[in-house]
Formats: sequence, C-alpha cells, structure tokens
Amino acid sequence: MDLQLNGKVAIVTGASRGIGRSIAQVLAAEGMRLVLVARSKDQLDEVAASCPVDTLVHAADLRDLDAPAAVIAAAVSHFGQIDLLVNNAGATKRGDFMTMPDADWDDGFALKFFGAMRLCRAAWIHLQQRQGSIVNIVGVGGRTGSAEFTIGGSVNAALLNLTKCLSDRGIRDGIRVNAINPGAILTERLQTRVKSYAVEKKIEETAAPVQMAQALGVARFGEPEEIARMVAFLASPLSGYCHGSIIDVDGGLTRTL
Repeated sequence: MDLQLNGKVAIVTGASRGIGRSIAQVLAAEGMRLVLVARSKDQLDEVAASCPVDTLVHAADLRDLDAPAAVIAAAVSHFGQIDLLVNNAGATKRGDFMTMPDADWDDGFALKFFGAMRLCRAAWIHLQQRQGSIVNIVGVGGRTGSAEFTIGGSVNAALLNLTKCLSDRGIRDGIRVNAINPGAILTERLQTRVKSYAVEKKIEETAAPVQMAQALGVARFGEPEEIARMVAFLASPLSGYCHGSIIDVDGGLTRTL
C-alpha cells in the first residue's frame, strides 16, 4: 500500500534505539527524509546508516530549554520543510511514590512532556505551511494509573491532554495531531527486564516473555515495528480523518474506555 509519504520530511526524537529506531526505519522505507534526534550521536549515526534516504543527525538533550527550537531550525535549514513531528523521546522512573525525589519528577516532565511541548510549538508554523502532522508516542500508563508508575502515568496523562488541546487548534491551522499509547513493547529496556525475570524465576529466557505477558493479561509482547507502522499510517493522508485520536497499541492490555 502506498502511504503517499515519499519525499516528505519527518523529525523523530528518541531515534537512537527501540521504538524510535524502528519508526525511523519504517518511515525511511516509505521514502520519507529524516531528522533523527537523541543524545547519542554515535547511535544516531548507526540508525542513519540503516536508512536509505537523506538523513540529518542532530544530537541534542531535549531537556535543555533551547534544544527543541534548535532541532526545528536545523531541520528547516537542511530540508526547507517539515511534514511530520514524532515525539518519541523520554522515559520515566518507576518506584515508590513516597521515596522518589523531586528530581525524578522534574526529569520525567522535562524531557517527555516539556521537550515535546517545545518541539510542537517551534515546529507549528512549519507544519502549518505543509499541512503536516504530529504523532506523540505516549503510553498506556496515561490511561490506567499504577502505584509504581506515578511519574510516568502523570507525564503520559499530561501529554495525552496536550495532544487533545493541540488537535483542537490544529483543526483551524490544518495540522493533524494524534497519539499512540504503546503497551509492553520488546525494546532493549524490556528485554533487560525479561532477562532479570528469567534469572529470578529460574526459567529459560525464551519462556520469560510468555509468562510475563500472561501475567499482564495479554497474549504476547509487542514489537517496535508495530508501533512504527501505526506512526506511518497516522502520518499518511490515508488516515486523514484521524485527528485528536489516541490509539492504544497494547495487545488488549487497556480494558477501560
């Protein structure tokens, strides 16, 4: 299926590994030119080498106040346009609410929420010129609270609300804004937990993902490419009536409305 993305320009944050890496590779396969953003230039260079399109690597820490605007400026300088912004950067710490310091809360919001917000603000006029779109990669914790995920749940809920707010403005300005809530996806981070689980339970590592998924109430863990393909669809004109949509890609984990 032709998603009509060939030649368009996408910014992908958190692109050095995991879901972000897969998003970059899937969009490149659709012919999109890329701006890859993360803190590690070496890892970004590796991703860029796997993408057969014109790719700009921009190493930056999006927690810095000026970094988002610099990303947008670099993208426009190199390509002259922006058609898609994928806000994927950001991870938050789990732990006991009573013992997690304020610094962990500050850090959780600084990258995933404020970094995304500032990127949206800086990119908005350029996306408006191209009638482009924004896809926020958020997480199921924004819908369903968990005692051990207070920071992540709060950050995700805020980003989901921002998605709705920006989509409201986007109706006027011609920018589609949507969000994806990944469930348990087999990234490097989850694979580390799988290895620890296998050791703890004294089982084969191949059996650990099955047991862990069953404990969550899903048939299996997801693959990064499954999130990436949803991003490509939401970026495409084929999803033109998706606006302000929040799509759970979680194997049925989220059972609330």
